[in-house]
Amino acid sequence: MMMHTTLAQLRTLKLDGLATGLEEQLTQPGMAAMSFEERVALLVDREVHCRNDRKLLRLLKNAHLKYTQAAIEDIDARSGRGIDRCEVMSLALGDWVSAGHSVLITGPTGAGKSWLACALAQHACRRGYSAIYQRVPRLQEELRIRHGSGAFGKWLLQLAKTDVLVLDDWGMGATTARPDTIS
Repeated sequence: MMMHTTLAQLRTLKLDGLATGLEEQLTQPGMAAMSFEERVALLVDREVHCRNDRKLLRLLKNAHLKYTQAAIEDIDARSGRGIDRCEVMSLALGDWVSAGHSVLITGPTGAGKSWLACALAQHACRRGYSAIYQRVPRLQEELRIRHGSGAFGKWLLQLAKTDVLVLDDWGMGATTARPDTIS
C-alpha cells in the first residue's frame, strides 16, 4: 500500500521516469541484491533519459519539419547528387548553431535541399537546440495572418528565441507587397 502512495506522489511530482523505473525494479527479482546507491543511480538515470526524450519530442514537434524522418546519418551522397558527405558531417559535428552561423543549401530541383535542411534541423534538435521550418512562399501569408490576429509580436519573440530557422523554397514564388505598405 505504501509503495502505491509513493508511486502516485512521484507521478504527481512529474517524475514519471523515476516512477516507471521503480515499478520495474519492484518486479525484477535481481534488484534486491543491488545496493541502495546503485538502485537510486539507476532510477535517476532513468528519469534523466525520460526527460531528455520528452524534450527531444517537444523540440521536434515544435519544429514542424517537412521531412520528420530526415536524419543526418541517412544522407545519400552518391556521385551526381552534388552532396559532399564530409562537409555535411562537419556541419553535424561542428558548432555552427551555437556560433550563430548560417547554412545556405543550393542546388538543382530534386537534389534534396529540403530534406538535407530538415536533417540538419533534426540533428540540431537532438543536440538540444530549437528549430522551426517555414516555407518562404507560405511565410508572407503567415505574416499577414499573424499581424491581423495580433499574434505577430508573440511570433517574432518565438523566432528570436529559436536557434535554427529553416527557410525553404526561397525564390520559388513571387513576393508581392501589399499596396498600403509601399512607401
